[in-house]
Amino acid sequence: MNLRIGCIISLLMIAGIANAQPNKDTIISTYAFSVKQCVEFASKNNLQVKNAITDLKQQEQTNRGVTSAALPKLNVSGNITDYLKLPVSLLPGEIIGQPAGTFVPVTFGTKYNANAAVALQQVVFDGQVFVGLQARKAAIDFYEKNIDVVLENVKSNIYKVYYQLVASKTQIAQIDANIDRLTRLEHDANELFKNGFAEKLDVDKASVQLANLITEKQSAENQVANGYLGLKLLIGMPPQDSLVLTDSVTDEEIKDGLLTEDGYNYASRVEFQYAEIGKRLNEYNIKRYKLAALPTLSLNGSFSKQAQRTKFDIFGKGDWFTTSYVGINLNFSLFDGFQRRSDLEKARLDLQRSNDQMDYLKISIDKEVAEATNNYRNAINTLDFQKKNIALAEKVYEQAKKKFEVGTGSTTEITNAQTDLRVAQNNYINALYNAIIAKVDYQKATGKLN
Repeated sequence: MNLRIGCIISLLMIAGIANAQPNKDTIISTYAFSVKQCVEFASKNNLQVKNAITDLKQQEQTNRGVTSAALPKLNVSGNITDYLKLPVSLLPGEIIGQPAGTFVPVTFGTKYNANAAVALQQVVFDGQVFVGLQARKAAIDFYEKNIDVVLENVKSNIYKVYYQLVASKTQIAQIDANIDRLTRLEHDANELFKNGFAEKLDVDKASVQLANLITEKQSAENQVANGYLGLKLLIGMPPQDSLVLTDSVTDEEIKDGLLTEDGYNYASRVEFQYAEIGKRLNEYNIKRYKLAALPTLSLNGSFSKQAQRTKFDIFGKGDWFTTSYVGINLNFSLFDGFQRRSDLEKARLDLQRSNDQMDYLKISIDKEVAEATNNYRNAINTLDFQKKNIALAEKVYEQAKKKFEVGTGSTTEITNAQTDLRVAQNNYINALYNAIIAKVDYQKATGKLN
């Protein structure tokens, strides 16, 4: 496997796009996944996606709080008071014939008092509350779309790593074929040496090349194993679980749907949809601060019972006196120190920022599509060229091998042919990996990654 997939996996590990590794006692499971099944697994287990889902649930609870502001509030209260010392009031002395300007201290009330009340409050009109109710769905849409944005980025990386791992089978198969060739070459060189038609140096060169290929295979298999670990981390799967990739990839599949004439539109990109909802929320914010200038109107009422006793027999014989009322509260702010004006202006600036960001996003999408289109075309052309180059290198190698076998060729000639073949194979594998990435980037740029 080439350096590109190793870099992708390293970045994913650094970014921490996965759950923490479970302990060693976790039961090992076996999964056979297509790329879409990997995406589905990640949608439930990838840490970033799970965090986005948690954000949505938090917003649902915030919406409940907004809804509660418009619902009636019913409170029940009760209390029992024991006056250890009754409060003293001063009465004018003239009442009992005392000189003017004097006061007589007296106490009123009973030692024990009890009160039970039910109070009701209902908002009749509050502009900010009503706008909050209107914005609830948009807020939920915003966080749901955020999940889509996070999953889209995770999906893109899954597609790249998954299909590069699938393509790595071709790389391993090529190395195995080279090992078979060199094994036969080593055998033939050894037989020729035994019969005096070749030098010991020819045998040693073949042995060295064979040992290098075996080492190369071990290194490639190790990188593939690490690639599987990276994919597991990406989708949120424990590293000790077994993962089998069931999809295949061919040159024809990579070319399938190449640069169709369907075009693209901004609305097909989840990032653009996300930005549109954010803009709508900013519009609600402006409306909220505008309506904050209007008066608020609320209805309230209360019903209570009160008992007064000289002994602690509150629930014994005696009267409970009733008090009840209903009322309307009107609240209007004449001057708030320009706070509402400042909030409204900030909300307008937020909306302007949203508009600017959407304009920039359109330009960025146009750039991404143009670059992805160019890269995709170039990757396919390179893939086709390298595939033909492999066929030519194999032909040259076979011709050099036949010449060597009949004694008209040299060890150097066949060694060079083998080296050229390996270079052509490596170039093809790199072209295959690049074509996979280019196709995924193109599909993501045009909003067609599914």
